[in-house]
Amino acid sequence: MKLIHAALATALFSISGSLFAAERAIDPAKSTITAVFTQIGVPVEAPFTKFTGRVNHDPAKPADAKAVLDIDTASFDIGDDDYNAEVRKPEWFDTAKYPKATFTATGLTPAANGSFTAAGKLSLKGRTAELKVPVTVKADAAGSSYSGKLIISRKAFSIGDPAWEDTVEDTVTIQFRIFVPAAR
Repeated sequence: MKLIHAALATALFSISGSLFAAERAIDPAKSTITAVFTQIGVPVEAPFTKFTGRVNHDPAKPADAKAVLDIDTASFDIGDDDYNAEVRKPEWFDTAKYPKATFTATGLTPAANGSFTAAGKLSLKGRTAELKVPVTVKADAAGSSYSGKLIISRKAFSIGDPAWEDTVEDTVTIQFRIFVPAAR
């Protein structure tokens, strides 16, 4: 009887471990990706409204975590149709030529206060930069939430019309909360 219980416990542990480690799609309806930039000295917060992604994260093996986020650059919504049309132009996101930005993370490294640092690459407008992104992970029965923020240079990705140099600052803060439903 003990042998049956041990075999059953081993099988259940293996199944639950694989549920954590399985690659799962993010839930965009419960996720947000927002850019915060300064225009004429005033902070502007604008979301990307369309994105997809996948996460593979076993809490017991954070170094093996992987994630891919594809962001529709034309979905950047400043809240004004004229500004939205402006940022889709070649001088800004050039959404016709570069319809998406992609962040690919490979591994989580434990950091202070139970948070992590994700190593990854951001590809945007034909350029790629390696980034270290601070991430807070929260998990419950419904799923896992990955949140954080990072600062990037828009000029590093050739984003911005030179005519706007005195209007829009170079640094942009990307804030995110990515939700991944629990495996069922």
